Amino acid sequence: MSHVNLLDQPDVRRKLDQCIHCGLCLPACPTYSVLQLEMDSPRGRIALMRAAADGRIGLEGAFQEHIDLCLGCRACETACPSGVQYGLLLETAKVAIGARGEGRGAKSDAAGNGLHRTVIENGAQQPAEGRSSRPSPLAPRPSLQAFGLRELMPHRGRLRLLARAVKLYQQLGLARIARRVLPKLPPALTTMEGMAPPIDLDYLDESRPAPALGLRRGKVAFFTGCVQDALLGGVNRATVRVLQRNGYEVHFPQGQTCCNAAALHSGDADFAQRLARQNIDAFAGDEWVAIINNAGGCGAALKGYDHLLAGDPRYAERARAFVAKVQDISEFLAGHLHNPPTGHVQARVTYVDSCHLRHGQKVSKQPRALLRAIPGVHLVEVAQPDMCCGSAGIYNLVQPEMANQVLDNKLADVRATGAGIIVTANTGCYMQMIYGVKRGGLHATVLHVVELLERSYANAG
Repeated sequence: MSHVNLLDQPDVRRKLDQCIHCGLCLPACPTYSVLQLEMDSPRGRIALMRAAADGRIGLEGAFQEHIDLCLGCRACETACPSGVQYGLLLETAKVAIGARGEGRGAKSDAAGNGLHRTVIENGAQQPAEGRSSRPSPLAPRPSLQAFGLRELMPHRGRLRLLARAVKLYQQLGLARIARRVLPKLPPALTTMEGMAPPIDLDYLDESRPAPALGLRRGKVAFFTGCVQDALLGGVNRATVRVLQRNGYEVHFPQGQTCCNAAALHSGDADFAQRLARQNIDAFAGDEWVAIINNAGGCGAALKGYDHLLAGDPRYAERARAFVAKVQDISEFLAGHLHNPPTGHVQARVTYVDSCHLRHGQKVSKQPRALLRAIPGVHLVEVAQPDMCCGSAGIYNLVQPEMANQVLDNKLADVRATGAGIIVTANTGCYMQMIYGVKRGGLHATVLHVVELLERSYANAG
C-alpha cells in the first residue's frame, strides 16, 4: 500500500520552485507576526512542502501542525515578487493530509492538474497516524467538523433551522447566562457565541426574479451563499435591493449550494468538486450579465472552479465559462453604478478587507470607491489593511487561540481609526468583527458595503 505523493507532482514542484527564499512574505504573514517562527511563515511552510515532496518528512506531526496553523489568507501572494501561488500549494498540502488522515479512498476527477489529485493505491485505508499527533483539545473534533461541512453547510433548510434556534437563544436572553459560564469553557465555544449576529429571519423571496427598478439594464444571477443566507439575511436583501436600484433584474437559480470553500480549507477535494459541479449545473442555461456573490471567501472559491475541475472532461469548459461570469458585488457595482447613492450618511467609517477578496481576487479599490461615493462618509484606513482578522473560514473555530491573537492585532488597528462603522465584504469577516467589537469593547457597528449603500439610497427618499 502506498500513496501517490501529491506534493511530488510536476505542476506542484514548479510552484514550489518559484519561491526564491527572499523573505518578503514574512512581514505579511499573521502567524509569523505573532510567533516569529520560520516554520510558521509562508517561506517556512514551502520548505516543509519541499521536504515532504522529497520524502524526507511525513505528512503527520510537525508538518500537519504548521500547515494547519496557516490561516490561508494569501497575503503572502500579494507581497511575493516571484508570483508564488501559495494558496494552491496550501490546498495541495491540505488535500494530501486529508487523504492520508482520512483514508477516504477517493479518486478526484481533477487528475491531470496536479493539485487535487487524491489517489490511494489498492483502495486500502491509511491508519490514523496520518493525523496530527497533537490535535487541539480546544477545537471541534474532526468528526464534528466533517458533519458540519457535509451535512449542514450545503443544506440551506438545515442552516435556517439552526438560525431559528440561535434567534430563540437571543430572544430568551440566554446570552447573558452564557457569558457568565463561557470564560470557563473552551475558546471555540466562546468564539461561536460571540460571533453570532442578531438573526434576521426575513429571507429573500426567491420564488421569482426581483425586478429591476427604473431602466432595465440586464439580468444577473445571485449566489446566495449558505451561512450568509441563514445568518446574515439582511446583507443578502441589501445586495439584491442595490442591484435592483441600478437597473438589474436579479435571479435566484434553484439547486445552488455551498461554494465549497470550507471543504477546500479542510482538504476534502472530492466533496469540493461535487459542490462545484452542482453550482455550475444550477447556474447554467441562461445568459447572465454576471453571477454575483457578496462574500469574498465564496467568490474566491467560485473563481477557482476552472482550476479545480481542469481535469474533468465534462466540466472543464463549463467551469471556465462559469468563472468568467463570477463577480463580487463591489467589483460589479464599481463598473455598473448607474444610479449613484445620494442620501447623506454622516459617519466615520473604516473598511476591513476580506483576505480572499483582496489577495485572492485582487479586489480592494472597488469597495473603497463605493464607500467614498456615499455622501457624508469619511473613510479612514487602518494602518495594515492587508492583515487578516483571524476568521479565515472556520479557522477561528478550529484554531481559536491563534485566531484571537490575530484578531486582537486587527482590533488595535481598527480602534486607532476611531470609526463608528466597521465595513466588511465577507461573511466570516462580518461575524468575526461582531465578535471583535464585543471582545474589544468597541463602540462600533458592523455593516457590509451593500448595507451602507442601501442606507444611503433609503436616506435619499
